[in-house]
Amino acid sequence: MTHEFKDIVLQAKLNQDRGIKNVLATIVDLQGSSYRKPGVRMLLSSDGKMVGAVSGGCVEKEVQRCAQSVFESGISKIMTYDGRYRLGCEGILYILLEPFIIDDTFLKNFESCLQHRETFTITSSYKKEDEYIGNVGSLIEFTTTEYSFSPNLDRSTFESHEVFNQKLQPCFRLLIIGGEHDAVKLCKAASLLGWEVDVVTSAKDPKELSDFPGAKSVIGASPELVDLSIDNDTAVVLMNHNYVQDLKYLLKLKELEPFYIGILGSSKRREQLQNELLHYAPDLTEEFLDTIYSPAGLNIGAITPEEIALSILSEILAETRKKEPISLRKITGKINA
Repeated sequence: MTHEFKDIVLQAKLNQDRGIKNVLATIVDLQGSSYRKPGVRMLLSSDGKMVGAVSGGCVEKEVQRCAQSVFESGISKIMTYDGRYRLGCEGILYILLEPFIIDDTFLKNFESCLQHRETFTITSSYKKEDEYIGNVGSLIEFTTTEYSFSPNLDRSTFESHEVFNQKLQPCFRLLIIGGEHDAVKLCKAASLLGWEVDVVTSAKDPKELSDFPGAKSVIGASPELVDLSIDNDTAVVLMNHNYVQDLKYLLKLKELEPFYIGILGSSKRREQLQNELLHYAPDLTEEFLDTIYSPAGLNIGAITPEEIALSILSEILAETRKKEPISLRKITGKINA
């Protein structure tokens, strides 16, 4: 969700620079089931445009209509959307609509938070009442500072009203090591998910950022000299098509302990790599070997580079969310229980 909020902030700044007002819509509570859950947001602008979504499309026009009074008054409000008697959602959504005003101080702190891959918190006050109008709203808390979006926010509402609290993690990061055609497809597909993608190509055949649509950075380096930055929200995929290079990177990665290392190739190649790894690093742990997924990806019959990218990203997402991939039609009850 961090990448969605990032898109909202960037568009809000562009709107403000053009004299266009912004209203932020946030689902703060839910009774029953809905396409999207509390914590999702969308930006409404006074020129009638929207960024993001709070549902699959059935709620947005109603949110836009209800937001008009916020544009006019500058006072936040709560709206409800009862989907139990309509097509689509089967629950009641409580949506906070608040003026969304950002300044350079906020932007500086927000950009620093993203760059340093820090967690931040958004806390919203609200009441579960339709058309409730009051000085409710949201506070965003960074490591060293706190910021409110609405100039009329009454902070006492966090004591007297209900409160929705959301902790947002750094954008998920994918480190691709390799510079061939299939690496480009994986980069592009991952960027569509909102992931931050960094690419390391061969020092002998360096590539440019323009060669990898959606990438945040592209560098040419060797396993011996490259400085790899890995955290708990980083997955690694080796796409060198070079056995020796993959082995060298695996030896380097064993000290960094990523939760997922995907490697292209056959199961026979996997066994050979593991044997070589144990030869050069006899102290290798079972935990590290368990992070190696080779061949990378889920068995969905992928053939083309685009399909292989989908297969790999699906496996990473399943591991991140700790889900066993099965068909949703085999699930009874709530999908995300």
